Amino acid sequence: QVQLVESGGGLVQAGGSLRLSCAASVRTFSNYAVGWLRQAPGKEREFVAAVSRTGTSTYYADSVKGRFTISRDNAKNTVYLRMNSLKPEDTAVYFCAADAQASRFGVVVTEYEYDYWGQGTQVTVSS
Repeated sequence: QVQLVESGGGLVQAGGSLRLSCAASVRTFSNYAVGWLRQAPGKEREFVAAVSRTGTSTYYADSVKGRFTISRDNAKNTVYLRMNSLKPEDTAVYFCAADAQASRFGVVVTEYEYDYWGQGTQVTVSS
């Protein structure tokens, strides 16, 4: 069983930055591909970014490409999402999720493939 805990959310002005963290309680974190997804009020959950088990492969939604950076530190069992140039439309609850079935260099971009989920952290961007 994998437990994921997100942190780092908050209220920020448009144009500002935040760094989200996702801490995993698992013996071998490098066995899991990880992603960030978000859900805005009244909308479906959507993919944001993903990183492979090794950290060498990443993938981003078009809406965040060039502004967000996903990374991981397997020694610390943590995945990060650095968010720059934030916009009001980035306001959402951000979830991290882990997949135990991904290949070593693969990324997971579809919600249903993730096996484990965190509780989410709120990000609010004011205009």
